[in-house]
Amino acid sequence: MSDLARGSESPRRSLEGIAWMVLTGILFVGVTAAVKHGAADLPAAESAFLRFAFGLVFLAPMTGILLRTRLSRRQWQLVGMRGTVHALGVCLWFHAMTRITLAEVTAMNNLIPVYVTLGAVLFLGETLAIRRLVAVGIAFLGALLILRPGLRELSDGHLAMILVAMCLAGSYLFAKRLAAELPASVIVAMMSIVVTIFLLPLAIAVWRWPTSGEVAWIMLIACLATCGHYTMTRSFAAAPLSVTQPVAFTPLVWSVLIGFFVFHEAIDVWVILGGCLIIAAATFIAIRESLLNRDRRGSEGTGAL
Repeated sequence: MSDLARGSESPRRSLEGIAWMVLTGILFVGVTAAVKHGAADLPAAESAFLRFAFGLVFLAPMTGILLRTRLSRRQWQLVGMRGTVHALGVCLWFHAMTRITLAEVTAMNNLIPVYVTLGAVLFLGETLAIRRLVAVGIAFLGALLILRPGLRELSDGHLAMILVAMCLAGSYLFAKRLAAELPASVIVAMMSIVVTIFLLPLAIAVWRWPTSGEVAWIMLIACLATCGHYTMTRSFAAAPLSVTQPVAFTPLVWSVLIGFFVFHEAIDVWVILGGCLIIAAATFIAIRESLLNRDRRGSEGTGAL
């Protein structure tokens, strides 16, 4: 492809990536709203299990590659550890959805990349430059604005969301280790299967038979979540994080509007402000990581020449 063709295609691809990311935000807020409306009365562990169990249907096209893949003992250990923290995180997320507002869940969800950054320093030996350290501090300031400990009563839903971000960040770090050794499709499929298995005994312990309406809502949640992961993948393929991450604020907008108009939740200015700080910090971290990865690839390419 000529340089002229690349130049004319780049803006189109960037817009395509942004559009996919905006759609991703809408779908994941849809997941949150569907849980709050249609599955709020189900035990959290059961809701989480049913969501992943129904989601296994979408893995059918990957059956062949899964049967051909041979995992080492170390890879099985990583898959197992990832499944454990992800299952715990999902259970806590479903619990938090029934306790706090849509805006709070969405805003605090953005702490995940912040914990990923800290986890990479603690467990993967990565360094934390001063600019990223400042971004982490800003993110935690945003979390304090949302929680406002001592100024208002905190529920177990707030604590659950803090733990959700930690668990899902841990899941991401395990996936990062596996990504160097296994195809992305295998990593996603194994996570879904293992999480479903781990959630089964937790669901049995609190099981009550869901109504037909609740089953329909859980099926919708599984569909929306699967579509959200697909559109997010399309976004990553179309444009770099430095282009798509700045629209990460849109889910907070949708959650505030849906919470206000559908669930009659009060608009908390402090939650919006804190969420914006967290999103800004997470966006900086993501863009900085994207640029560093690009520089590393460039230096490796130069060395190869």
